[in-house]
Amino acid sequence: MMRFASLGSGSKGNCLVAEAGGSRVLIDCGLAPKEAGRRLARLGLEPGDIDAILVTHEHDDHAGHAHAFAARCGASVWMTHGTMRALQEARKSSEGVEPRIIEGRGAFAIGAIEVLPFTVPHDAREPVQYVLSDGARRLGVLTDLGTSTAHVEATLSGCDALVLETNHEPDLLRGGSYPKWLKDRIGGPFGHLSNPAAARLLASLDRSRLQHLICAHLSQQNNRPDLARAALAGSLGCAEEWVGLATQDEGFGWRDLR
Repeated sequence: MMRFASLGSGSKGNCLVAEAGGSRVLIDCGLAPKEAGRRLARLGLEPGDIDAILVTHEHDDHAGHAHAFAARCGASVWMTHGTMRALQEARKSSEGVEPRIIEGRGAFAIGAIEVLPFTVPHDAREPVQYVLSDGARRLGVLTDLGTSTAHVEATLSGCDALVLETNHEPDLLRGGSYPKWLKDRIGGPFGHLSNPAAARLLASLDRSRLQHLICAHLSQQNNRPDLARAALAGSLGCAEEWVGLATQDEGFGWRDLR
């Protein structure tokens, strides 16, 4: 069995945990080690239970505390060369934590978990997202994406679970208080997925195996949970209540893939 949960999702910190066959990994660690440990405890885990951290890109809400957490619990840290260089230049890496470099399309294993990184358009040095598998079931995680691509859609097709960015509602972003440059960045081709864009991406996928669908990385200023859920439910043709939600403060609890 494979299972997954979120410690938190949003601009103040992202962290997702997945477990299969006694192996456990985090995707990103944008939460301070003490807070990440507290939220792991809610799931019945301790920091020492984590084998590895898979970093998507260098932005603080994803990688800001990955090295510090790894130094504390002894986990390995995996990232692209571009992400490593960006963190080093920003002096956000830690002594004693040697990152392991991954390629944007090369699969590898961490214990019983198969990891497939895939490249995405986002305003970072060399960003990736991930599909995790236990050999029978696949979890796709996509939290930072400006524009969908054929490669993204091919990689996420046929997943058993999807954690999918629904960052903003276009009308709320346009009418909000953000400065124009920030609105342009968020809504641009290297920014974040809107609710309609996420729904279009979902509609393009093979969803025949889908057991779980989670809205993630919602903007607290430019989106609402009901709008995000309605967009994905409309694309999938399911009840809005079936679509899960990853929140900033609570994330979401364990979801099983069987």
